[in-house]
Amino acid sequence: MTGGEERWLVTGALGCIGAWTVRALVKRGAPVTAFDLGSDTRRLDQIMTGDERASVNAVRGDITELAAIRAAIDDGGITHVVHLAALQVPFCRADPPRGALVNVLGTVNVFEAVKAATRAGRTMAPVVYTSSIAVYSSGDVDPVSGRLTADAVSHPVNHYGVYKAANEGNARVYWLDDGIPSVGLRPMTVFGVGRDQGMTSGPTKAIVAAVLGQRYTVPFGGPTLFQYAADAAELLVAAAQRGGAGATVVNMPGTVADGAQLVDAIDAAVPGARDLISFDPVDLPFPSEIDADGIEAFGAVPITPFAEGVRESVDIYRRLASAGRLDAASHGLEDG
Repeated sequence: MTGGEERWLVTGALGCIGAWTVRALVKRGAPVTAFDLGSDTRRLDQIMTGDERASVNAVRGDITELAAIRAAIDDGGITHVVHLAALQVPFCRADPPRGALVNVLGTVNVFEAVKAATRAGRTMAPVVYTSSIAVYSSGDVDPVSGRLTADAVSHPVNHYGVYKAANEGNARVYWLDDGIPSVGLRPMTVFGVGRDQGMTSGPTKAIVAAVLGQRYTVPFGGPTLFQYAADAAELLVAAAQRGGAGATVVNMPGTVADGAQLVDAIDAAVPGARDLISFDPVDLPFPSEIDADGIEAFGAVPITPFAEGVRESVDIYRRLASAGRLDAASHGLEDG
C-alpha cells in the first residue's frame, strides 16, 4: 500500500489527540475523515489553519452505532483507522454504563467495521487505538527496579482502566479469530493545546492559566510520564503505517517530570508563572517509570523535550489570546 493510496479515518477527532492526529495527516497531504459525535471544532481550530480545516471530511456519527462507523469506512474508501473515541476517567466514573458503551462497545464496533471491509476485499492497515497506562496500578511495577515492565500483569483501579484492558483483550481475539491486526498504544499524561479534559489535564490547564495571568493549582505533583500531544499523534500515524501482524500493545514513551519541573518549564516560557502556578503534593495512582519495549518497530519515535513542548504550547496559546480566542472557561478555568 503506497502513501498515495492511504485514506484515513480518525474517530474521536474533536478530542485533543484526535485533533493533533488530524493535523499531522493533513500536513502529510493525506485524505482524512474526522469522525465524532460532537460538533465543537475548537481544538481543531486552535492548531490548524482554515485551509487545513477545509480539507478534512467531517462526519458526525456515534461510535456506539455499528452502522455509522461502517458507513464512514465504506463511504470514505478508508484504508487506515486511528480509533481515539472514548470517555475519559471522570466521565466513566460518573456514568459507568455509558463509559462501557462508548469505550468497549465502540471499540468492538470499529473492529467489526474493519472486519467487514476486509471481507469485502479491501486492504486495510492495522487498526490503531489508544489504550492507557490506566490498565495498570502503581502496585504493578517491578518490586526491584520500580519500573513498569512490558510484561507486567495489570490491575486497573478504575472503570476506565478496566474498559481499556477489555479493548486490549478484544483486539487480541479479533486477531486470533478474524486475522485483524492492531496496535494499541498506552499513553500516560498527554499535554499540549486542546488537552482541557480528563484526570491528567491539569498540567495543560496550568499552561493556559499562566498565559492568561491566572492562578491555578495542578491537582497532582508526583512524577508522571508526560507525552506531548504532537508526538502522540506522530506515533499513532507511524503505528498505522508500520504495524504488522498480530495484536501489539506498547507503552507510549515520553519524559518523566514532577510538579516542580512542570512549574520550572512554564516559568521559563512565561516569566513570573511560578507565582501563579502551584501543585498539590499528590501522586497519580499509576506508575511513572515505564518501559516502552517494542516501540522501535514503528521507526524513529519523536520525543519533544519537555520544556520545548511546554514552550510550543505557550506560543500557540499566546497567539490565540492575542486573537481573542483563548477562553478560560473552555479550559476548565474561571475567568480571571
